[in-house]
Amino acid sequence: MEEIDDLTTRGHEGRAQEPEAVIRVRDLKVAFGDKVIMDGLDLDVMRGEILGFVGGSGQGKSVLTRTILGLVRQQRGTIEVFGENVDKLSGPQRRVLERRFGVMFQQGALFSALTVKQNIQVPMREYLKLSPDLLDALAMVKLDLVGLPPDAADKVPSELSGGMIKRAALARALALDPEIVFLDEPTSGLDPIGAAEFDALIMTLKQTLGLTVFMVTHDLDSLYDACDRIAALADKKVIAVGPLDTMLKSDHPWLKAYFGGERATARKPSGKREQNG
Repeated sequence: MEEIDDLTTRGHEGRAQEPEAVIRVRDLKVAFGDKVIMDGLDLDVMRGEILGFVGGSGQGKSVLTRTILGLVRQQRGTIEVFGENVDKLSGPQRRVLERRFGVMFQQGALFSALTVKQNIQVPMREYLKLSPDLLDALAMVKLDLVGLPPDAADKVPSELSGGMIKRAALARALALDPEIVFLDEPTSGLDPIGAAEFDALIMTLKQTLGLTVFMVTHDLDSLYDACDRIAALADKKVIAVGPLDTMLKSDHPWLKAYFGGERATARKPSGKREQNG
């Protein structure tokens, strides 16, 4: 597996310090019946980074997210989150760990019969014992955090645009003030302007809230503009991980096709999209 680590920090005496891996996956195997999705997969997600996780359609990007979250069981391997082997945690310990996660599922996955405010309050009601007034106040704070207007609170998902649905789903993911946020194809279905605005929002939240972001995506703009590092899935494992230069220099056929294709080469030489303002 190719890797270049650009996250090394310096201590008070100028000595290099290893970044902290808040998620550590080793020798992971996941299969559904006879179909093996991942086999021998290793991956570290470092504290405070936006890691873009990319791979071909149907190769297991979302499956890895669900496995880390405990929604899919692995056949082999270990998953450590914040230094804890998740398979060895008791039920109560697992619930404590889950409060440190926020998840934005593909297409938002909002409850259609609930208002935006009620959707945001779902994890709060599950884990916190708060008064209705406080729940309402906190939901409005999350709405503001993701750039939604106050009048969106009482709308149901069918009354929202695609971009507003994404932001509402992100507000729900942030409901419990998580340390790690999992985003599954967050810009899928958005127009280029909306996607760029969402990427900018994620980068701002990372800085202001100190988030670690695990972003499953196929969006080249997100990979170029928002991600500190990229991990690429192919051949049932992570074949390369590191900053964008790692992907561009790789000789792996899939990476060469993905990052060297016509759509990729249409990017500006700087690899960064200009931001307004």
